Amino acid sequence: MNVIDLIEKKKQGKTHSKEEINFIVKSLMNGTALDSQISAWLMAVCFKGLTEEETANLTEALASSGKVVDFGELSNLVVDKHSTGGVGDKVTITLIPLLAAAGIPVAKLADRGLGIAAGTVDKLESIPHLNTNLSTETIVNQVKNINAVIASQADDLAPADKKLYSLRNLTGTADSEVLIASSIISKKIASGAANIILDVKYGAGAFMKTPEEAVHLSKLMVNIGKMVNKSVTAIITSMEEPLGRAVGNSLEVIEAIEFLKGRIETGDLALLTYSIASMTLMQLDLYDDKEEAIRYLKDLVHTGKALEKFRELIIAQGGAVEVIDNYDKFDLPSFKVECESKKSGYVQNVNAYHIAQAAKILGTGRDDNSKKIDFSVGIYLNKKSGEYVNKGETLYTIYSNDEDKTKIAQKYCDEAFSINESKPLRNNLIYKIIGNKDEDNNV
Repeated sequence: MNVIDLIEKKKQGKTHSKEEINFIVKSLMNGTALDSQISAWLMAVCFKGLTEEETANLTEALASSGKVVDFGELSNLVVDKHSTGGVGDKVTITLIPLLAAAGIPVAKLADRGLGIAAGTVDKLESIPHLNTNLSTETIVNQVKNINAVIASQADDLAPADKKLYSLRNLTGTADSEVLIASSIISKKIASGAANIILDVKYGAGAFMKTPEEAVHLSKLMVNIGKMVNKSVTAIITSMEEPLGRAVGNSLEVIEAIEFLKGRIETGDLALLTYSIASMTLMQLDLYDDKEEAIRYLKDLVHTGKALEKFRELIIAQGGAVEVIDNYDKFDLPSFKVECESKKSGYVQNVNAYHIAQAAKILGTGRDDNSKKIDFSVGIYLNKKSGEYVNKGETLYTIYSNDEDKTKIAQKYCDEAFSINESKPLRNNLIYKIIGNKDEDNNV
């Protein structure tokens, strides 16, 4: 068996055996295969695809290339949630404390963001001194002690996926559906979670542009989950406009804290948080009625139990817990600019991609992990779709440390807003839920 023969086999559209998939991953890890050879194989996969069985075999091979977290007696209960990435998406920060307060052990292993949007780790690290670089032992102990951890992916978890991911970015094969699916699920297997919740996004601010694409990827990941004995549920959501009102690292954490304080009870952030949390309770067979589950979850917020879990998480990871009660403890920008609407009318849409571009110009994101990001800057959407704005009223607010960058960001933001006299039709945030209990529900 050699890599060149396997490249040729996939070029011809033939199916790899499990042993062949394992050989490719081992060759990647031990260096016997050149990067150029693995890149050629990736391109062949991109054009010819993989069967579901091949994708499941690749997923297991990537997951077993390093350590797999073992939570002992909690293993069958541990939940991990993954989002395919979006603008203003701080649901992990609202969701994990809420589920932990409900008694569910949650181990969220997150990434730093690349491209237009920051990642969950970036956002959390806007809390002074908070440490996300935790050892596997620390992750396990923290889940056992307080039911919750949000940490960066350790280097020894699914290391083959990291190598493959880097080559995919360099070779234009990052958008292959089967490679995306195997990457996501392999990391969740390595994280030790038996129950996986996927928030699969589509729209202007997501890498998948249509709901049909998101449905196809979701079904693939749910099916792979079945094949590797993991419980996977995917919720397909719109990312046509930013989630919530805050876009930017510390701004998003503040908005998440406001939710946990019970001050944000309506809107897309609350809807999605409660929807995913209730879906998790039902997936674990703790509730069989969604509305009853949501009432219970709202009570955890209103009684302060969810906020207390977030407080425990910050303390456990060495962060400055004072930020919960005093937002001035975050890094603060030099100035803010309240940008007025140039016309009266209803906001029809706020283009997520344009807002993300504006935020990135201000310094919220990065193109590679060696670049520093600015925790203090960002954009606050004073108005969102369906809301009426008067001419001269504040439409959005820019938080910045650079006047020139502010002017460029403002141009992107102005392009993002569409306003006219008619009230827009309501667009569903949640398109469909796909689970491994033969669910396939339109919402």
